[in-house]
Amino acid sequence: MASIAKDASAAGSASASSASALDADARGGTGKKKEIYNYYSKHLVYGMGWSSRKDHSFRLALGSFIEDYANQVEIIELVEDPATEDWKFQKVGAFDHPYPTTKIMWRPDPQGVAKDQVATTGDYLRLWDVGENGITEAHVFNNNKDTEYCAPLTSFDWCDTDPSLVVTSSIDTTATVWDLETMRTKTQLIAHDKEAFDVAFRPQGPHIFATCGNDGSLRIFDRRDMEHSHIVYETEAAAQGGGDLGPLLRLGWNKQDPNYIATIRLRDSSTVGLDCRAPNVPVAVLDGHKGSVANALAWAPHSSCHICTAGDDSRAIIWDLSPLPKKIEDPILAYNASSEINQLMWSGTEPDWVSIACGKKVQILRV
Repeated sequence: MASIAKDASAAGSASASSASALDADARGGTGKKKEIYNYYSKHLVYGMGWSSRKDHSFRLALGSFIEDYANQVEIIELVEDPATEDWKFQKVGAFDHPYPTTKIMWRPDPQGVAKDQVATTGDYLRLWDVGENGITEAHVFNNNKDTEYCAPLTSFDWCDTDPSLVVTSSIDTTATVWDLETMRTKTQLIAHDKEAFDVAFRPQGPHIFATCGNDGSLRIFDRRDMEHSHIVYETEAAAQGGGDLGPLLRLGWNKQDPNYIATIRLRDSSTVGLDCRAPNVPVAVLDGHKGSVANALAWAPHSSCHICTAGDDSRAIIWDLSPLPKKIEDPILAYNASSEINQLMWSGTEPDWVSIACGKKVQILRV
């Protein structure tokens, strides 16, 4: 993996003091991409998603975070100025969105053969068509049309091996698998004893997905056997039935080796790495945001041993897990942002780039 710093030799360092920082003034021009590109939104940014299409590989969707009904999703794309041969972000579209987005994803379609679409969650799961003449709402997925009230959705995942499937998590404790072809529910289940905070399909297949939630557990479900779930991890308080159950906020599957999964505890500085074959025994505890809070994680799309975490300490950190089972003490790379990092994504089509959202600023960083 190439360094995200000018000093490429720092990439192999295993000490926190030598974890390299990316220089925001890295040189570009002459048609070559720089190390960092910035985009400044009018509002705080939380929702963020990289395009999966190779013909729009530097396109992102950004969701505002306004504590009100009226919010917005912006579509931006890195484009080259023919006159200067320099690259910069350009806003190419936008649409109004009810409430802040809790997650944004583009349709898994690397070859660009299907309809160009983006999905969002907030009050409901919504599907949007992206075309040359604008962006229109294609469908609102509502599983309870008998009432005007709904349980907000906390997250979702779009199955990369079967793009007709989307799974959502909700504060009503449920996980729901939706069929985008019939626009109806395929499966709904009570996933947790309290709010479900995150959900993701297991890479390389449409049947298995994982959830984590406010009850302090991370669970795996198989759509072929919905009578049972597999608890991969519980926080110590949850396992003992304590009052503060140590909620699990986020989860992420290893893209290259689905035996491994990682999760973030709410209001905690560390990220826990797990082997699904050995439940409740963390293979790694990555504590790179000491004295702060970890907010996001992303596995490398092209490597089974690299994971990035980001937090309130304004740091985005890349870890190398290849020394396991030895204890992972320090990251190999670090970037200091200008403020707390609320969101982090690793591009699937451009694996040398990650994006972070800090305040109203979005940055993409070459790694």
